[in-house]
Amino acid sequence: EALPKQNKVQKHRKALPYYEVAGCINAIKSSKAGEATKHALEFLILTASRSGEIRNARWDEISLSSPLPVWSVPAARMKAKRTHTIPLSTKAIAILGEAEALSDGSGLIFPGTRQEKALSDMTLSKLIKELGFDADVHGFRTSFKTWAQEKTDFANEVSELALAHTIKNKAEAAYARSDLIEKRKAMMEQWAEYLSR
Repeated sequence: EALPKQNKVQKHRKALPYYEVAGCINAIKSSKAGEATKHALEFLILTASRSGEIRNARWDEISLSSPLPVWSVPAARMKAKRTHTIPLSTKAIAILGEAEALSDGSGLIFPGTRQEKALSDMTLSKLIKELGFDADVHGFRTSFKTWAQEKTDFANEVSELALAHTIKNKAEAAYARSDLIEKRKAMMEQWAEYLSR
């Protein structure tokens, strides 16, 4: 008990360089995987979301009303236990349109093969590995962050909010009350455009 508290060692997930992500998406689309798996992975990459948020995404969390179509992930599925609103790019909305045809009545956007069951985390990971990419599904968030740092002029806080990261400094957090949704919308649109080149 007298020993100093040990810091947790952060294990970094394997990530693709951002300039290889478009090729990965093309490989996913050309694969023989199920349509729900393909849509889920592309939607995950476009929204820079975590696997659990995507696999359990439900239609009632989506609002496509203009001027700003969004996906509101409930607090229960978020790591920080706070609702996270994600502005949807035109491409992400198109994927939702394609996913609608797969609806099984469960309310899940990307249903698994078993009735009313979500896709498994292993399904997504396995496809990435089978396609020959040395990356973790979670690593696409790193790809997005690095792209934002290296290829855009958006402030760091915009990409941090896009990733639903919390501000550690309590004084700063007390004043930073905007969710920068308009700037995040522009960022997600740029990310989608970058990936479609």
